[in-house]
Amino acid sequence: MQDKIAAMDIGNRTFDVANHTYIMGILNVTPDSFSDGGKYDHIDTALFRVEQMLKEGADLIDIGGESTRPGYQKISEEMEIQRTVSVIELIKAKFDIPVSIDTYKPKVATAALQAGADLVNDIWGLKYDSAMASVIAKSNAACCLMHNRDKGNYKNFMEDVKSDLVESLEIAKKAGISCRRILLDPGVGFAKTYGQNLEIIWKLKELKELGCPLLLGASRKSVIGLTLDLPVTERAEGTLVTTVLAVMAQCAFVRVHDIQENRRAIQMAEAIREGWKQ
Repeated sequence: MQDKIAAMDIGNRTFDVANHTYIMGILNVTPDSFSDGGKYDHIDTALFRVEQMLKEGADLIDIGGESTRPGYQKISEEMEIQRTVSVIELIKAKFDIPVSIDTYKPKVATAALQAGADLVNDIWGLKYDSAMASVIAKSNAACCLMHNRDKGNYKNFMEDVKSDLVESLEIAKKAGISCRRILLDPGVGFAKTYGQNLEIIWKLKELKELGCPLLLGASRKSVIGLTLDLPVTERAEGTLVTTVLAVMAQCAFVRVHDIQENRRAIQMAEAIREGWKQ
């Protein structure tokens, strides 16, 4: 099945997900995220960063209150709410941009949605807590369902990833979430080996068979660090390559740290993909 979703509503904005790749800007209000932990965990620095990202071309801001890097330390729902809700409220009051909450916990999602969040970005694809799907459905918010597993035991890697994502879509459908409100994320860096991360980036277009727009989140991740043998602070160029591949696979969004550079890469890649037809 081909991706037939032409437009997606997130907050007060309609996204042309069939023809353009948009930027989800990362805002981690955490002290321990793998790339920018501690940089934006105060209100003033968080708001300044949002203002920067808007100027550089971000289309959506994704706010995370708990690091999900390898070996991350889980925090309480109360702590995650404390970190994220006030930031969401202020962003929505100060800026005209859709906001996403990066959480797999229904209680956190509920508080964030009440604060004005427009999308729930769930790294467990609705499978961590059965209540999450109904929270999203009742709010009429959009969601991003990421591929993940407790253990990366695959018989046929790509087919198993598709099957896992179909399970997430079935949970969403049963709860009443429309496919027009769902993004799918292949889950680069989650329950995958180095080689499998490379493979799923290369084969992104196969996931469009599932019928929902795609989001790629590969920014500064270990697959780039391992390939280039570079620390997290020097992975911008590697990230740009993954963004260009996302454009060529007609992904709807890329989730990135470096907004301006990725916006320019998208603009150039889309011109190459579409400009020669004119």
